[in-house]
Amino acid sequence: MHKHASERIKPQLAVPDKLFYKIGEVSKITGVESYVLRYWQTEFPFLNPRKNKSGQRVYVRKDLEVILMVKKMLYQERYTIEGVRKRFEDGILTPAEIKPIQEAKPEIGKNPAEAIAFFRKRLKQIADSIK
Repeated sequence: MHKHASERIKPQLAVPDKLFYKIGEVSKITGVESYVLRYWQTEFPFLNPRKNKSGQRVYVRKDLEVILMVKKMLYQERYTIEGVRKRFEDGILTPAEIKPIQEAKPEIGKNPAEAIAFFRKRLKQIADSIK
């Protein structure tokens, strides 16, 4: 027999510290398939990632937070798509109220080598996103 969608939920991965995420990365991080993310974009006007020059969807950390909230509302709290949309449209829940994702940062005072590696990686990501 077919499993219900909530039984097929993939586990959420740790969120890498980046400025932008492509749809495949968002899918892996959130445990939501890419086609579902594209569908949600048509159903939820507040979930509208920008597109880069080549037309790929480019998500920011706030988009991931909204996706995780929508996923929780649909799969754990058992809202309908209309119910989620209504919660956001009525102002009961706004994307700005969604809790930020906690990111793992090195403790700078404890291990300087880790801190340097972290900041070097972060600067490279920023430089790559500017290109």
